[in-house]
Amino acid sequence: MPEGSVSFERKVLPLEQLPLCVFYPKADFWIKSVVSLCTLEVHSSGFIEDQSSGALEVDFSNKYLGGGALHRGCVQEEIRFMINPELIAGMLFLPCMEDNEAIEIVGAERFSNYTGYASSFRFSGDHVDERDVDSFRRRRTRIVAIDALCNAGMEQYKLEYLLRETNKAFCGFLDQSKCDHKRLFQDGGLKGSQCIQAGKDDDVMVKDFPMDEAPSTSVEIALNGEESVNQVIRYSDKKGSWCEDPEAKIGIATGNWGCGAFGGDPELKSIIQWLAASQALRPSVLYHTFGLKSLQNLNQLSRWILLHGWTVGDLWYMLVEYSSQRFNKETNLGFFAWLLPSLYAHEAP
Repeated sequence: MPEGSVSFERKVLPLEQLPLCVFYPKADFWIKSVVSLCTLEVHSSGFIEDQSSGALEVDFSNKYLGGGALHRGCVQEEIRFMINPELIAGMLFLPCMEDNEAIEIVGAERFSNYTGYASSFRFSGDHVDERDVDSFRRRRTRIVAIDALCNAGMEQYKLEYLLRETNKAFCGFLDQSKCDHKRLFQDGGLKGSQCIQAGKDDDVMVKDFPMDEAPSTSVEIALNGEESVNQVIRYSDKKGSWCEDPEAKIGIATGNWGCGAFGGDPELKSIIQWLAASQALRPSVLYHTFGLKSLQNLNQLSRWILLHGWTVGDLWYMLVEYSSQRFNKETNLGFFAWLLPSLYAHEAP
């Protein structure tokens, strides 16, 4: 019997403003954001679970954690629950996720290798998990479960659903326990190195926890009180930086979340995840396209956007504008071709 621990955390973006918490953003927040977009690394092969360096690995979850893992399902989430079977325990005590919730699991060990997908899925042998463990004897494997809209069809292009999906990913990607709580919502967006006012002054006080012993939620930070504070998080010179230890920040490993059986637009969903990861101040997104043809230009598109210095607000504005046209049948182009026609100039009409 292996020794160790696995942690399950329900992550919540409160629907109303609470002290020391990042609350559920409105559309104005996204359009006014001046946070820089993080790097986006695109891979047409490989798997989310095969990360050699640390990353927050996305589970394309059902709103009921685990989906059909104990029934007949055998797609991305169910496969992850089969190769990391400790995840199944969460199905016992974690109820349905609301739109402002995500679930993060730390420490689940991988026991199996596999081949195939869906009906072709097959066990292919024992897997020896060699990832290090932290001070709580948890494997350094972080998985975040976020549930996408199911079969939204053209509705996915409406602003309310764009906002729902972006906030869902943001909730999953945000690490509130290691934040100095910038003033995310001043004037609707994050402005440089300003901070949330935690008391009478603008200085934000955060307890200096070791990386492996950080509190699991921002509530624990608040409960510690000012008496236990032993470090002031200084305003950073780097725009948008709110991490206690920038070296401790890990990127996002993801792919075609909410697509396939859920019917999401892959181009839309890839951009939504990039926006959410950037706003959560993740340093990078490692995106696995699984060879999907519609995403073959994602790498070129992201490079062009980064080269032109776009912010989260800039890209959000363009995504909303495109989605409005798509919903109103003013265009039938995909987002990439609509935004950057030169990418597709070589293709026959």
